[in-house]
Amino acid sequence: MSNIFDVVVVGGGASGLMFSSLLKDKKAALIEHNNKLGAKILISGGGKCNITNEFINEKYFLGDSSFIKSVLRSFDQNVTLRYFHQKGLKTIKIKNNQYFCENSAKDFLDILVNECKKHTILLGEELLDVSKVGDIFYVKTSKRELNAKNVVVSSGGLSYSSVGASDIGYKIASKFGHKIVKTAPALVGLTLQKEQFFFKELSGISCDVSIKVGERICKGSLLFAHKGVSGPAVLDTSLYWEKGEINIDFLPNTKLEDFRNSNKNISSVLPISKRLATAFLSHLDLDDKKVASLSKSEFEKLKNIKNYRFAPAGTFGYNKAEVTKGGVDTSELNPKSMMSIKCQGLYFIGEILDVTGQLGGYNIQWALSSAFVAANSINKE
Repeated sequence: MSNIFDVVVVGGGASGLMFSSLLKDKKAALIEHNNKLGAKILISGGGKCNITNEFINEKYFLGDSSFIKSVLRSFDQNVTLRYFHQKGLKTIKIKNNQYFCENSAKDFLDILVNECKKHTILLGEELLDVSKVGDIFYVKTSKRELNAKNVVVSSGGLSYSSVGASDIGYKIASKFGHKIVKTAPALVGLTLQKEQFFFKELSGISCDVSIKVGERICKGSLLFAHKGVSGPAVLDTSLYWEKGEINIDFLPNTKLEDFRNSNKNISSVLPISKRLATAFLSHLDLDDKKVASLSKSEFEKLKNIKNYRFAPAGTFGYNKAEVTKGGVDTSELNPKSMMSIKCQGLYFIGEILDVTGQLGGYNIQWALSSAFVAANSINKE
């Protein structure tokens, strides 16, 4: 095997595979330290991979809005669906806006892998170092050394260590002078302070909520878990939460004043499970009695259910996080090419960047869009 390549791709996840599949007339090698490609793809979306969303724009992402907007516009959700449908992928739309693989994530992965068979695929190889002399990169793995004109880093973040998450991409970026925005687990459950330990007794119960975190409002389902709180609304909240309080409305579609004169007990009139209602009443030191019999101060206390404030102790951590927020600073990349402005021929795509989307297909779409921009740039060389 000749070790001189037009491109060496570091990481065989969604962005690395998409990038490699789009290369035209280029000699490329893809390095993946796992023994299989796309391990994270297979477990995403409950095994069905939420590949995109009907509503894709920069407001659903954490990161530099103008950078994100430029990249997404180059390869948006409509192009994504058309591209993969033409490749034979069947998709279904749920919740009116989220597109999943109809059968399984393997269908999506198979398309990407088949498109990459024209390249050299190196599985089970750890990347040890990347250096550059003149115009040539020297890429050292645990088994060989490769030479390349370009290096594309698509090694992902730190989430899901069970499928081989690695910090190698950050190390490469730092070596070439790139700033790394502080990383943290994202799209992950939140742990509790001692005052909220009564939540643990509600494990398994879910309800619709509206959560205010900073200037953001995250709506959807909250799931009480043994370690804290999870569910879609909480996972989105974790994307924007750093520290301090969040505000949870456990009755987002209800006005308590509508029940003010009710002769029914509180736990009977509230549109949440009786177990949840009684747990909150105990926490608020309120008796479960007729709403109409509540004093003014008691009714004000009841309103805490609509504005429950607490400061999470932390998150469930990287092992439970769907993605990593933070990463390579996008101000040091060209959004028209994804190439470093510090090092000619060095590219960064996908989750490794300081760009993170909410739940709902946004992060896969980012992987595909950023991969397209980089491939399009290199194809023009």
